[in-house]
Amino acid sequence: MNHLTLMTVLTTFVTSSVLAQVEVKDPWVRASVPAQNATGAFLELTAKEDARLVAARSPVARTVEIHEMKMEGVVMKMRAIPGLDLPAGKPVALTPSGYHIMLLGLKSQVKVGDSVPLTLVVETREGKQEIEVNAQVKPLGEAHGHHHH
Repeated sequence: MNHLTLMTVLTTFVTSSVLAQVEVKDPWVRASVPAQNATGAFLELTAKEDARLVAARSPVARTVEIHEMKMEGVVMKMRAIPGLDLPAGKPVALTPSGYHIMLLGLKSQVKVGDSVPLTLVVETREGKQEIEVNAQVKPLGEAHGHHHH
């Protein structure tokens, strides 16, 4: 029994240390208005070793995508991307005017003061890991407006 307990403690410790390979800072989601079906999530990610954000999920939205904002000629375009590289030791900011996470098909209005659970899926040398994050909802005017497709 003691051996089993020790294995459980070690497994928990190893799992926690693997998840700590990517630090999440200042996660927030832009508030939505009634009947709005999409909003953005923003945060800063710093990986201890080279990693890649490959997916995200949230129970508040039917679909969650990683997006980038990019100038094409004189027009700013937003598009889904398959993943976002997280170079070792370099903070990668997900912002309203750059890379960000889109929450599409909102199941209800996201209101200021709410907390939105996000699951970030990060790929490292060891494989895929999930990071659970609670993002605070901030007012619409907190950052630059989000451009639509």
